[in-house]
Amino acid sequence: MRTTTSSPRDDDVMATRTTRPGGMRGGARGPAAAGSVTGSAGPAVRARSVRLPGDPQAASAARQFVRDSFAEWTAQRLPCAEGLTGRLADETVLLVSELVTNAVVHAGTTVELRCRLDPAPGREAEADPGAAALPGVVVEVSDRHPTRPIRAREQGAPAEGAGAEGAAAESGGHGLRLISAVAESWGITYHRTMKTVWFRLPVDVDVPGAGERPEPEIPYDDQLQRELRAAELLAPAARRPARREPGAGRVDNGALSFLAEASDLLSGQLDADQVAALAAQLIVPRLADWCAVWLHDGDGGAPGRGIAASGEEQRLAGVWHASESRTDALRAALEKQPPEVPAGASPGSAPAAVRWPWPDEPGGYEPGGHESGGYEPGGAALACPLVAGGRRLGTLLLGRGGLLGFPDDVVGLLEDLGRRVARAVATARAYSRQERISQVLQRRLLPRGRAQVPGVESAVVYEPREGAWAGGDFWDLFEAGDGRWCFALGDVCGSGPEAAAVTGLARPVLRLLARDGFGVADVLDRLNKTMAREAADSVAAVAAAVAAAGAGAEAPVEIREEGEQARFLSLLYGEIVPHPSGSGGARCTLASAGHPLPLVLGTDGTVRVVAAPQMLLGVVQDATYVSESFDLCPGETLLCVTDGVTERRSGRRLFDDEDGLATALAAGAGLDATALADHLRNTVHAFDPTPPDDDLALLVLKAAGGPA
Repeated sequence: MRTTTSSPRDDDVMATRTTRPGGMRGGARGPAAAGSVTGSAGPAVRARSVRLPGDPQAASAARQFVRDSFAEWTAQRLPCAEGLTGRLADETVLLVSELVTNAVVHAGTTVELRCRLDPAPGREAEADPGAAALPGVVVEVSDRHPTRPIRAREQGAPAEGAGAEGAAAESGGHGLRLISAVAESWGITYHRTMKTVWFRLPVDVDVPGAGERPEPEIPYDDQLQRELRAAELLAPAARRPARREPGAGRVDNGALSFLAEASDLLSGQLDADQVAALAAQLIVPRLADWCAVWLHDGDGGAPGRGIAASGEEQRLAGVWHASESRTDALRAALEKQPPEVPAGASPGSAPAAVRWPWPDEPGGYEPGGHESGGYEPGGAALACPLVAGGRRLGTLLLGRGGLLGFPDDVVGLLEDLGRRVARAVATARAYSRQERISQVLQRRLLPRGRAQVPGVESAVVYEPREGAWAGGDFWDLFEAGDGRWCFALGDVCGSGPEAAAVTGLARPVLRLLARDGFGVADVLDRLNKTMAREAADSVAAVAAAVAAAGAGAEAPVEIREEGEQARFLSLLYGEIVPHPSGSGGARCTLASAGHPLPLVLGTDGTVRVVAAPQMLLGVVQDATYVSESFDLCPGETLLCVTDGVTERRSGRRLFDDEDGLATALAAGAGLDATALADHLRNTVHAFDPTPPDDDLALLVLKAAGGPA
C-alpha cells in the first residue's frame, strides 16, 4: 500500500500529533537536540528517535541507530521482539541508509529518524479487515525542507497515463523505488515545516488469537526479484511504456543489472575453472538452490589447458549448493549422470535451456520429509548448453527445490547468463592457448642452462618487460670447444613477438658460427650480412610494390606490416679462455655492435670501459667489425648490460646519467657474481617506483681468486 499526502493540511498535522505522541512531528516532547536520542515514556521503549546533522556522516549514524534500536528491543524482550531477525535488520538498515542519504543530498537540512516497534496491525489491516494482523517495524525519516520538490519532479511530470507505478517512480529517486520493492507499505506525508517518508516492514511472529496462519506462497518470480541485490534495484532502468503486455514477466526490473554485473565479473577471469566457480556463485542462491558447470576441456583450465579436442567427455568443473553440507552429495549424484547433447541437436546449435530430470538422491528423504543425507527433496532442474563461436564448450546445470518448472522469464534470464558464461570460458581457453604458446617460445628463446667456465663465476638477470612473456633481449653462455667459452648479450630493436622472432634467429646462428671456429669479429661480420640482406629484401619488396601500384599493375609482392619489417640488433659478443696455468683469470676477446659498452670492476674498486662502440648489426651490409682483447685478472668482474638497464627512466633522468651504472658497479665491490647481479638489479628497480618499460638483462663474469 502506498499513500502520499501531498498538501500540508492542518488536520494532517493534528492527526499525526494525536496518534504519535512524543514523536518527531511536533508532539509534547518537542524536537530532540542534534545527535541526541529520545524514546517514548514507559519502562519498555517501543519508539526511539534521533536528530541527525545534514552531513555525509548522517547515513552511517542512522544505520548504527537502527541496529542499536533492534538490539535494545531484543534485550528488553518486548512483545514481537523475537521476530527481529538479522534479515529484517539488514532490510531496515538498507532502506534507512538510502532515505537519509537522499534527505541530506536533496534537502540539505537536519534529518529526524524515528523507529517504532508496532505490535498492532499495519495500516493495511485497518483498511482491510481481512488482512493479516501482523506486527511490524515502522520507520519515519523527516527533513525540514517540505517546499523543495523532489528530484524526479524537477525533470518533468509523469507521462499521462503512466499509472501508479509510473507515478511512484516519478515521485522520488532510488530510495522510493527500493522501498516499493522491499517494504510492506510506505508513504509520504507533507507538513508545514517538514516532509516525512515512512515505511513499514512486517515482523513475522505468531500473533495470539490469530489462529494458525498459513505461510503465504510467494510466486517464484516475486521471490527472485526480492532476492536480487539491492544494487540491481538501485540501478537506473529505462522507462517502460505505461501499458504492458498481459503476462509479462516481473523479473525484468533487475535482470539487466544482474546480467551486466555478471558480464563484468566473468570478463575478468582468465581460467576456465574460475569462470565455472564464479558462474555457480552468481546463480546460487539468486536463481537456484544448486548449480553445476560441466566443461569439455577435461584438464582443469590451468595454463595451457582447455585445449582438448572436441568430443572429449565432459568434466564436472564446479558444483555449488546453497547449503554447503549438501555439496558433496550433489556432486556424487551429478558425476553419475553427466549431461549429454539432446538427440538430433547440433553441438554448435543455439544455446536453448531444456528441462532436465532431477538428479538421483544418494541419501534421499525419509517418510515425513526428514532429511536422511540427501541434498534436496526434489524440484525443477534445467540444463543450458554453453555454446560460443559455434562450438559447445560445456553445460550449465541448475535446480531449485519445490518447483514443478522454472518460469519462462527465469529461463530466458538463464539462457542470457549461459551465453555470457560460454563467452567467458572461450576467452579463458584462448588465453590458455596463448599463455602456453608464449611459455614454449620463451623456453626455446632462452638457453636451457648456463655453462660453467673454469675459474670464472657467472650470474645472469633476465626480466622481460611487464606483461611480456618473451622479449627482444637475450643472453647466452656456452662452450664453443678448444678451451673457449662464448658469451653474448643482445637486444633487438623493439619488443614483443616480432623482436622475439629475431632473437630466435640470432642466438642459434651465434652458436653455430662459434662452434665452427669463427672468431669474434668474423661472427659479427657474418651475422651483420645476414640481417642486412633481410632488411634489403624488405625495402626492395616495399619499393616493388609501390612501383607496381604507380604503374597501375598489380603489386607482385605484399607490403609488410610495420611489425614485420626487418629489425636491427645490438649485440655484445665475446669469448673467454681461462688461463691454463691455473693461477686464475682469463683472456677475454669481445666486440660491441651498437650495444652499451662493457665495464670491468677492478680489485681496487675502479671501473673501466673495455670496448669501443661500433655499428648496429643489420644497418650496413659492408660494415666491418673488430674485436678487442684484455686479461680479466683474478678478482676482477666483467659486466655486460642491455639498454633496459642504462636507459631506465625516472622522470627526465636516465639510470646511466653521470656514469650511474659505473657508480652502482663500484658500490658492489667485493661481492661475488650472484650477489653483485642482485645488487645491480635492485638498484635499477629502485631508481623509479614504476615497473620498467623495457626488457632488462645483465651478465656478470668474475674471475676467481684475487685479494682475500
